[in-house]
Amino acid sequence: MNSPGNTTVRLDTAPPILAVSGVRKTYASGLVALGGIDLTIYRGEIFALLGPNGAGKTTLINIICGIVTATAGSVVADGHDIVRDYRAARSRIGLVPQELHTDTFESVWATTNFSRGLFGKPPNPAHCEKVLRDLSLWDKRDERIMNLSGGMKRRVLIAKALAHEPTILFLDEPTAGVDVQLRRDMWQMVRELRDSGVTIILTTHYIEEAEEMADRIGVISKGELIVVEDKTLLMRKLGKRQLTLQLQQPLTQLSPGLSGYPLALSADGHALVLSFDAHSRETRIPALLKTLAELNIEVKDLHSSESSLEDIFVDLVRARA
Repeated sequence: MNSPGNTTVRLDTAPPILAVSGVRKTYASGLVALGGIDLTIYRGEIFALLGPNGAGKTTLINIICGIVTATAGSVVADGHDIVRDYRAARSRIGLVPQELHTDTFESVWATTNFSRGLFGKPPNPAHCEKVLRDLSLWDKRDERIMNLSGGMKRRVLIAKALAHEPTILFLDEPTAGVDVQLRRDMWQMVRELRDSGVTIILTTHYIEEAEEMADRIGVISKGELIVVEDKTLLMRKLGKRQLTLQLQQPLTQLSPGLSGYPLALSADGHALVLSFDAHSRETRIPALLKTLAELNIEVKDLHSSESSLEDIFVDLVRARA
């Protein structure tokens, strides 16, 4: 299955659909939740916003969606300023919150139609039916939400967010608490939404979700965006490879003759780990193997691995700690 993030389309040639400029949020307590965010999202992309708990992800989303008021800065959504032209801007945005807040006594059909009406859209049963069918909720349309499983309730939240035909869809931890199969079903649904013209911005704690889904990735830490980059370029720039050499006999310490190499000795002394730039022409592996032979250190096996997006994310956040 190909990830949309592996496409060769240059998103920055498409018109921006969301422009965030100098957005700050300071609460009355003095807590600085956002320290000045500049971010451009392009029409037709899937953008993943990553960050640890308390980094400011949900605050930023709530400001864009008009739920929280920014202390400073501006946001333009699909050509509409979210303050000066609030109603038009908000009608362009769909939000699937992290928490499962639903009208539990209403039916799936009723809450979906009601959500459409909240944004001043005329009734459109055909559209609502399509949304429910696409989310595998059509058979549950007359069911009270309180009787649904957690995964189905999350689908209802997505149906409510899509009922008014937004051009921008925020998914705040969309697969939190759902099983692996449902998570993959939702990934497929997100791809189909993007293919239909909806721009997707998601936050997630599942790094593999961003790696699988996103075109671009932003990392936020302590209220500041520390990197925004094309996923493939980010992994190319910051990714590292490691070569693990299993030794015939354990070492108690690194020999002085190996001091010139970026090596680490495993805790049990049975392996040497060489770290190197994944895209460098000079890996120093041949020289290392020659040095090991000269030192009579025998290697019985070796294997290589490349940094995952999770490794990169952890390193970025740790560097800013």
